[in-house]
Amino acid sequence: MHVVLVEPEIPPNTGNIARLCAATGITLHLVGRLGFHLTDSRLRRAGLDYWEYVDVRRHRDLESFLAPIPDCNLFFFSAHATVSYTRANYGPDSYLVFGSETRGLADEVKRRYSHRLWTIPMFEAGVRSLNLSNCVAIICYEALRQLGRV
Repeated sequence: MHVVLVEPEIPPNTGNIARLCAATGITLHLVGRLGFHLTDSRLRRAGLDYWEYVDVRRHRDLESFLAPIPDCNLFFFSAHATVSYTRANYGPDSYLVFGSETRGLADEVKRRYSHRLWTIPMFEAGVRSLNLSNCVAIICYEALRQLGRV
């Protein structure tokens, strides 16, 4: 399984996600321009001393990254989607794609992959979004549950 962060901006979020990926054996893909350097102390601190256990891969841009991946393996997540993440059927070759903390996924990506767009329901109208690292954890553990790993 794969977690894909598109242009993440906040080092502690990415560090927490890297730690989650290390603990679960999920590959972490960092795509596009990052809002920090991979040597940022806040990133390293959030990932603790688990960096050797996570498979981190860097990619220049989303379009070239997605090109060889079959649509059926792609799962995009947005607060603006309408279908709950629990309705998706995840597999071992799933790519779980998340946008940046402040911008989310680009409108073009959401339009192109509208048939592969999922959300985490929120029940308070005044809340716009959840923390990125929390979202990744929620989705990863649902996918792992469906695969019989938890």
